[in-house]
Amino acid sequence: MTYSIGIDYGTSSGRVFLVQTENGKIISQFVKTYTHGTIDEYLFDQKLPHGFSLQNGNDYLEVLEEGIPYVINHSNVDPNEIIGLGIDFTSSTVIFVGDNMMPIHNKPRFKENPHAYIKLWKHHGAEAEANLLYDTAIKNKQRWLGNYGYNVSSEWMIPKIMEVMNKAPEIIEQSYAIMDAGDWIVNILTNSNIRSNCGIGYKSFWEEDKGFHYDLFDEIDKNISKVVKDKLEAPIIKIGESAGSICKKMASKLGLSEKTQVSPFIIDAHSSLLGIGSEKEKQMTMVMGTSTCHIMLNKKQKKVPGISGSIKGAIIPELYAYEAGQSAVGDLFEYAVKQTPSSYVSEADERNISIHQLLEEKANKLTPRESGLIVLDWHNGNRSVLSDSTLRGSIFGLTLQTKHEEIYRAYLEATAFGTKMIMQQYEDWGMDVEDVFACGGIPQKNKLLMEIYANVLNKKITVIDSEYAPAIGAAILGAVAGKVYSNVQSASKAMKAPILYEIEPNNFDVESYKILFDAYKELHDIHGYKKARIMQSITK
Repeated sequence: MTYSIGIDYGTSSGRVFLVQTENGKIISQFVKTYTHGTIDEYLFDQKLPHGFSLQNGNDYLEVLEEGIPYVINHSNVDPNEIIGLGIDFTSSTVIFVGDNMMPIHNKPRFKENPHAYIKLWKHHGAEAEANLLYDTAIKNKQRWLGNYGYNVSSEWMIPKIMEVMNKAPEIIEQSYAIMDAGDWIVNILTNSNIRSNCGIGYKSFWEEDKGFHYDLFDEIDKNISKVVKDKLEAPIIKIGESAGSICKKMASKLGLSEKTQVSPFIIDAHSSLLGIGSEKEKQMTMVMGTSTCHIMLNKKQKKVPGISGSIKGAIIPELYAYEAGQSAVGDLFEYAVKQTPSSYVSEADERNISIHQLLEEKANKLTPRESGLIVLDWHNGNRSVLSDSTLRGSIFGLTLQTKHEEIYRAYLEATAFGTKMIMQQYEDWGMDVEDVFACGGIPQKNKLLMEIYANVLNKKITVIDSEYAPAIGAAILGAVAGKVYSNVQSASKAMKAPILYEIEPNNFDVESYKILFDAYKELHDIHGYKKARIMQSITK
């Protein structure tokens, strides 16, 4: 019997799974909330600007150093039987490291400098830099921008690097290397300086046949190209290959064999497709967590406006993987829970249930259109298809009689409408959607939400029986790196998570949601395109 380890780095916690390579059975697991959490309000006593979202890299090392020994010790598995290890990570989560490969924020002189810390994927401090990149590319008629959905997001790596170049050049000067945090973990494990084609392809203006788009960087500032060449460029390892064996130091520290192979890192949402076995065209996978990624595979590369990129071999070697997404889903529901009136909190306490459960129960008694509410779900901006992180959320249709569960249900419906906008964009560009998969903790726990999605999309939704599909996907890549399987597809077929349940659309509710969606789309177009300046004019 052989085993592989999948390590899933999410937004708020890290997870380590020990998995049988024969069938994907989970043998042991470890979950750790990051010690420092997400740093988005204060760094020590320093108030952070709006849109900042930072993390401490030492938290990621804790997941490694505590998690791997834990799953080994609690499973009694012989470390020599652990043949591979895979990593998935949020992206683009950008880290600046010194020549010892440790985070630059560990240096005493940078301890209180926010730009020295890891810029989490949802850090929006680089909006001006993103706009400059976009405007320059459009002005110079850079047609390749279509491979990135004709947009540039402040969540991507190059804008974040430019932000630090502009605001804290001393950080750039003192950094030995800059990379996605997922690449950093792989580099720590292998004692090398390499990059994954998945992370660098989607978020860094790198394409396999062209490399980095230095023509764009040079048009703005040749120093950007210099920083990318000196600190970001490195050998590229493709998904499905091995990044090398674990180095002696880390093998000893973690209790692994030095023969254990390490896979290049894969973006967390992309890893989910492997974990659930979604490996074909015409399948849309919703990876639902604090945000949602909507991923499709296709043999051809099409310039689909509003997506985050299309990279060949980023999940399945011969297929292009397309990514789109919503910036707030689980975060949006959590926001609604935090606004819950005290009387509801008391009722939940008396019944010994969570606020989420209480609101879902109350919202489930409502019918579509009953509340007369529509929400624009832009509380953390809009990733797809508007690609504008400055947009703000809105609630339409409030009355003095509006109940909190009506608002909660309108939030659920809004995320479904946002997903339909994305699905229609794929379909408008010749990528038909026949099967829809949902994975993550949210679809497992909130059946009402999945019923709404099935009716809004008018598609059967297949929900996977694992809230940790990314970790399973990472373990699958570990098994491929360890040569248990010859390719990613065969490993995914053998090790994928099972189906939890399926939901079919209800014809009556489908018709009601068509009316609501039409209203949502009209509001979406007014406030996202035609009148976006209204909200932009009052925000700093």
